[in-house]
Formats: sequence, C-alpha cells, structure tokens
Amino acid sequence: MPNECTDLYHRLQLRRNPDGTFTRKHDVFPRTPPSSDPSLPIPVLTKDITINQQNNTWLRLFLPRVALSSSNPNPKKLPLILFFHGSGFVILSAATTLFHDFCVEMANTAEAIVASVDYRLAPEHRLPAAYDDAVEALRWIGKSEDEWLRHYADYSMCYVMGSSAGATIAYHAEERVELKEDEEKMGDIKRKIDISKLNIRGLSLALPIGADRDHEYCNVRAGNGVEKMRKIREVGWRVLMSGTGGDILEDREKELAQLMEEEGVQVVKDFHGIELIDIKEDNR
Repeated sequence: MPNECTDLYHRLQLRRNPDGTFTRKHDVFPRTPPSSDPSLPIPVLTKDITINQQNNTWLRLFLPRVALSSSNPNPKKLPLILFFHGSGFVILSAATTLFHDFCVEMANTAEAIVASVDYRLAPEHRLPAAYDDAVEALRWIGKSEDEWLRHYADYSMCYVMGSSAGATIAYHAEERVELKEDEEKMGDIKRKIDISKLNIRGLSLALPIGADRDHEYCNVRAGNGVEKMRKIREVGWRVLMSGTGGDILEDREKELAQLMEEEGVQVVKDFHGIELIDIKEDNR
C-alpha cells in the first residue's frame, strides 16, 4: 500500500512531508484569475468570494453580461447554478482553467449565474470534509447579501450540479440539506440536482482511513442508500445523470441510475464519450 500511495502522490504532484502534511504543485494545471471589470470585452464577469476563511474555502461567481445590459432598475433575474468541480476529491480547483472556461460557457449559453465552489481537498482533508464544505456553501448562498446574487439571482430557479467527484459532492450536500434539515433554514431556495458522474477515482486518498469501496461514500447501496433514494423520490428531485461511456467506473454509474429507477426517482440518463484530463508525469 505505501508504494501504491507513493505512486499516486507522484502522479498527482503531491509531496508528503515528514509531519504528515502535503505540498502541492500549483503550476501543474493552468489557472485563470477572475475578472469583474465590465469595461472589458468579455461575455461573463467573474469574482471570487470567501466562504470560510479558516478552511480557506471560497466560490467563484460567474455573471453573464446580459444581466447588465438592461437599464431597467428591476432587471429580470437569472437562474442560479451551484457547481462543484472534479477531480477525484484530490486535485484542481474552481480557478483551474478547465472548469473556469466550462462555467463561463455555461453562464453565457444558459444565461444563468454560476457559483463554482472551491472546497477542501484530500488527502489533507478526507471525506466528509468536501461534503461539509458543500453544505456550508449551500447555506452561504441561501443567506448571502452579495450584490450580484441579491440583484440578479432567481432563487426559485436554483440548480445543484457537479463534474466527476463534484457530482458526488453535489449529491451528498443536497441529500444532507434536503433530506435531513429543516427546509426553512434554506429560505425559498428550491433545488434540483445534476449528477454528472459518481466518480471513485482517487478515493483511496479521499475516503476516511480504513474505509474501502463498500463504504457508503463509495457504494450507493451501502448504509441507508436505498432509504435515501425513497426520500429523494418523496421530495420530488428531478435528476439528470450524465456518465462517460468509456469510464472504468461506468458500472457504478449505471448502478446508481438503476437504483434511482427502482425506487421511482425521476432520472434521465445520458452516457457518452469519456472525459480525459492529462496529468504530467514529470516532477519538475
């Protein structure tokens, strides 16, 4: 196992320090800074906002220029999409160019405000840290006084989604808030969820120490998984599950979709080509 972990650390550009902490190479993947200057010829404005300073969690807001184009003092409000990035709970961030560009395209095409959450990463912060951060982000969104959200976001049209591990985070956050907590705590936000992939890649570094793939964070039927699906059906979730047809985790993705269907959850399935991210092999 130590050799396996060492190889994973090398591939993911992580260096384990003697005190158990980790040093990350932040230049492995390109990052894009936010830009909120409306004078620039860009279709979507962006800015970063701190959620929890102690945990160093934040989100990047994407505001399509169409929201600023009207002279009406009461402009039409836009849908709000809460997005959780991949990959594997271990690498990348909301500032990674890959996800930044995706959110820009989504905000511009859908004419929606996008809030991309930057959560704590494993192995420094193993699950459920990312799930806790996601729940905190949902609460923050619900009570935020941010100008963009207050003036332009329509909380009656709020969607929760994620890519790869981010979809798993979206599911667990939504499940915790919707099924376990008082609905009034979230104000008038009415949520739907988009599960793009239930991705287990890298979970050896993200799962609680000693857990395996039969843990409830990994196996959709473990624990009270079936009961959760029944509750999801009762509260009326509408789920779009988009999986990658060539993914080695395809069986797990289809198992989740099958469980949802068995328990009467409204689910639309879309399995397509695989999403690839190149990880540098060198350790420069």
